[in-house]
Amino acid sequence: MDEMQKLTPREIVAELDKYIIGQDKAKRSVSIAMRNRWRRQRVAEELREEIMPNNIILIGPTGVGKTEIARRLSRLANAPFIKVEASKFTEVGYIGRDVESIIRDLAHLAVSMVLSEKTASVQAQAEQLANERLLDLLFPPPKSRRSAAANMEGEDEDKPSASTAVSPADMFELEERHQRTREKMRQQLLGGKLEDRYVELDVPVEGFPMMQVISPIGVEELGVNLQDLMGNIFPKKVKKRKMTVAEARKYLTQEEAQKLIDMDQVFKEAISRVENSGIVFLDEIDKIAGEKSQVGPDVSREGVQRDLLPVVEGTSVFTKYGMVKTDHVLFIASGAFHVSKPSDLIPELQGRFPIRVELTSLTAEDFVRILTEPQNALIKQYTAMLATEEVEINFTPEAIKEIAKIAFEVNERTENIGARRLHTVMTALLEDFLFDVPDEKIKKIKITAEFVQKRLGEIVKDVDLSRYIL
Repeated sequence: MDEMQKLTPREIVAELDKYIIGQDKAKRSVSIAMRNRWRRQRVAEELREEIMPNNIILIGPTGVGKTEIARRLSRLANAPFIKVEASKFTEVGYIGRDVESIIRDLAHLAVSMVLSEKTASVQAQAEQLANERLLDLLFPPPKSRRSAAANMEGEDEDKPSASTAVSPADMFELEERHQRTREKMRQQLLGGKLEDRYVELDVPVEGFPMMQVISPIGVEELGVNLQDLMGNIFPKKVKKRKMTVAEARKYLTQEEAQKLIDMDQVFKEAISRVENSGIVFLDEIDKIAGEKSQVGPDVSREGVQRDLLPVVEGTSVFTKYGMVKTDHVLFIASGAFHVSKPSDLIPELQGRFPIRVELTSLTAEDFVRILTEPQNALIKQYTAMLATEEVEINFTPEAIKEIAKIAFEVNERTENIGARRLHTVMTALLEDFLFDVPDEKIKKIKITAEFVQKRLGEIVKDVDLSRYIL
């Protein structure tokens, strides 16, 4: 949560504005919810546990920015974030995923995040240790005084020597010689002059490469990995493998980094992150709203809501990293609510989502801004991609307006898929250029309003054709 200390709600909104056009009300709501989590961490301990997260329902059609708001928010906070479709879960007793697997997956993501950070922090030390191991492989140290004497006299160390006694002066001379040679090799190694040399490493071998362990139903849900259990029963085997110094360094650095990291501390920190800053984005929550049907695929809609309730309310979920409490995990739900409405959810679940924000449909003017303003705007993406082929592409302001107008019109006449329609329109518009550029020596492309009309005009006029193409 240290990252959030630097960001006020106004600054969070400003960061979201770099990627998401419009939807100011939704941005304000999520920025307040995020700042409140930081505030909670600084409240007196006796009151801290009583402050519940402000769970939010985002209501609006597809493609207006619901998922993007939640995803960008999690990146700002450097928080564990998972997006799940509520319709993928079924109530207990039916075949399907258990809702508690959401928290297990979130814990797994948090462990990966923390492990990645810890690995980065010990990377320099791990590389240094890996280089020392490489030096041992490239220039092994003397094994013993007997082998030292054999080396000095040019004898085979396995062959019995006439005299096994080595004088201290000889031993000192050998050590000095070894250190001088090792230092020279170290300079060569650090200078990248030995990267193509081959070394031999012991690498672990899978105990049962041909055997696929199939977990019985429920074992995965308990966070138990049968592959790990089998690995603990049978000893690990190793095999000799030759690889270049460059490859060996990567392998050994990874090995040394694992030795330097305390995994118990990683698990502890990951669980703390999930409990205090984890974000779950529940998409398509409208698909599980409504009364419980007696037939068909909707048999478990209300059941899923009842199973979700304790997770959202606050419960303890068992994971293979330890127990995770969900009391302060932030849940952001979203749905189009075309057929159902938020009040169709069971009352208990409604009460756990006190903040409801309606997102507005996008206009043609919004599409113009989406095409040009965000840091990941589509026009910027296509410009960068074609630049890799040394091709310069320019869009006139009129062309951008025409693209936005066509996307808006197609959304009005067919299914409204929001800003995603811009992807289909841009792909259809630039398809020939993207295909021809590598072969034909095109250096400059100018997209005008006339070209957009010529390329897409007929498709837009034919409703049946636009349904398939756009």
